[in-house]
Amino acid sequence: MAERVYVRELSNDEGRKLLSIVRRGSGSVVRWRRAQIVLWSAQGRDVPAIAQIAFSSEDRVREVIHNFNDDGFDSLAPKYAGGRPPTFTLPQRREIKKIALSRPTDHDLPFSTWSLSKLAEFLVAEGVVDDISHEGLRVLLREEGVSFQVIKTFKTSNDPDYEAKKNRVLELYDIADGKAPPGPGDPTVVICMDEFGPLNLQPHPGKQWAPVAAGKGDPDAPRRRRMRATYKRPNGVRHLMAGYDLSTDRLYGHVVVRKDRTAFLAFCRYLRSLHPPEVRIAIVLDNFSPHLSTQTDQRVGQWAAANNVELAYVPFYGSWLNRIEAQFTALRYFALDGTDHPSHQAQARMIRRYIAWRNRNAHNRHLREVVNRANVA
Repeated sequence: MAERVYVRELSNDEGRKLLSIVRRGSGSVVRWRRAQIVLWSAQGRDVPAIAQIAFSSEDRVREVIHNFNDDGFDSLAPKYAGGRPPTFTLPQRREIKKIALSRPTDHDLPFSTWSLSKLAEFLVAEGVVDDISHEGLRVLLREEGVSFQVIKTFKTSNDPDYEAKKNRVLELYDIADGKAPPGPGDPTVVICMDEFGPLNLQPHPGKQWAPVAAGKGDPDAPRRRRMRATYKRPNGVRHLMAGYDLSTDRLYGHVVVRKDRTAFLAFCRYLRSLHPPEVRIAIVLDNFSPHLSTQTDQRVGQWAAANNVELAYVPFYGSWLNRIEAQFTALRYFALDGTDHPSHQAQARMIRRYIAWRNRNAHNRHLREVVNRANVA
């Protein structure tokens, strides 16, 4: 039976230094990963156990231990040639972003979310990059429009085609952003579509500029503008059907009374009219029942096939993949917060005026900040 491989006996100073490297977790991921393997071996774990918890091969673990036994801490540092730090290619950046937006459980890992250390370690282990520091990974993700955000509500998708649908939507976004060329049969124009509402006549909370109150209980002190309270809302509701054209960075919308299949198809025909018939377009949308073809009503699928349109459905509970959601956040922030419209006509007029302003000022800094803060896909 072959002799088991363990690290040589460590001094207290060496043990503390290894623990410091692992706990600090900064700098080279390769150095941190090798120090972790050596520390596990010093704690009495054998090679198969280390390989299992490090998500590495047993041969790689043995190599790290042998190198440390021979060369000490010098073996932990990756051997790179001099010069500027490596720059990542476009395919590497695209793959890093794709993995960061996925869940660790999609890769059979027992984690609920990616930390920078776990993500960097996985990228190195999978061969996506040779090495990347945690700060370098943070900067790269920020440049790609990805940030670490709080999950306010979370639903696990029960869609059996979750990965296929998500990957197709992300492929369409890469085509629209110019990061990937369209393949045979792929659309060249991508439009994100969804409904916003219900729009009812009620005061919307918001903020305003107001004079500072001089003192409590002073009847002559300036007051903030107040909004009425509503106990009854007898005027019904309206809905905004909206489309966000990624190719032109323009927002389109129609306010309708009902958001049924007939109204949906009418709005789709309008979106289709924005581009020549020979240009294939894709419409990204959710699984709301009027968006689907059923056994009793095949109009949606028949219309798409007849008009050179691909309908790309996001997975169940995956509406966050639809980029129009960020546009709705901006619409609510700029046009609805702090309002109390007397009629649906006044509210619809305000929404139409906002859409016109937004399309004229698509690169407004404040607008971009609101959209980027809400955008995750």
